[in-house]
Amino acid sequence: MEAYGKVLPNRGIGREKWTNELGISDFFIVKLCYDNRKFINHKRKIGPMNKKYSKQDDDKKLLQTPKPDGIDFTDSDPWRVLRIQGEFVEGFDTLSGIDPCIAIFGSARTKPDDKYYKAAEKTGALLVEKKFGVITGGGPGIMEAGNKGAFEAGGQSIGANIQLPFEQTPNAYQNISLDFRYFFVRKMIFVKYSVGFIIFPGGFGTLDELFESLTLAQTNKIDHFPIVLYGSEYWKELCDWIDKCMLQKHCNISPEDQNLYQIVDSPQDAVDQVIRVSKKNGLM
Repeated sequence: MEAYGKVLPNRGIGREKWTNELGISDFFIVKLCYDNRKFINHKRKIGPMNKKYSKQDDDKKLLQTPKPDGIDFTDSDPWRVLRIQGEFVEGFDTLSGIDPCIAIFGSARTKPDDKYYKAAEKTGALLVEKKFGVITGGGPGIMEAGNKGAFEAGGQSIGANIQLPFEQTPNAYQNISLDFRYFFVRKMIFVKYSVGFIIFPGGFGTLDELFESLTLAQTNKIDHFPIVLYGSEYWKELCDWIDKCMLQKHCNISPEDQNLYQIVDSPQDAVDQVIRVSKKNGLM
């Protein structure tokens, strides 16, 4: 067999010598390369020394002054990857070593005089009494209430803010504040640095956090930490639909999946449920 002008013996020491010199395994030759043309083609396709570089001068392009009507390289996908990486690094670096936290989710539109705002504030304070920190989306409404309760109780109060088309101003009750461009990075931070979710009434974003956590727990991608829904009045119809439509009618979930979440109606019950499930599953 011939490769790059060299004749390879069929077997023995001579063959081993040439395969070592060419940097390829004997299996590679046996598998792909008995035909010399196939051998050459495969080495050209996957060999590291045959990578095709563009003919443009990348140094020159990098040093060019951006044109007003041109597309800046910071809008390119490779640059976005670096920004995404930067958000992960900042999040991991800032939150490494924090105390166990409970994430509180709910509507940004909830007003301070609303019963759910007051309940979320009380829940945040009770969690601090039990040595938990609180992490929220950092905005107004339920997020502000959870942060406020934890902050004024002297505990750890973390806000993971997100850039939105409409302005979301970070609330004033955070002793650690992060800003994110990308929802999926922010969502991973919630999951990674929380040991439980308490979910108050909210909109699509709240439902997104709820169903992502249920999916991760159902598929064992995370330890089954407590997922608590606050307010049976709000959540009852959704839970009835899950039970009657998803489970009983269409069998799209299993009976044990009903145990992934619990509904409560008081701040104390929410905190007690977090502690009970955490102890049961060895999380504290």
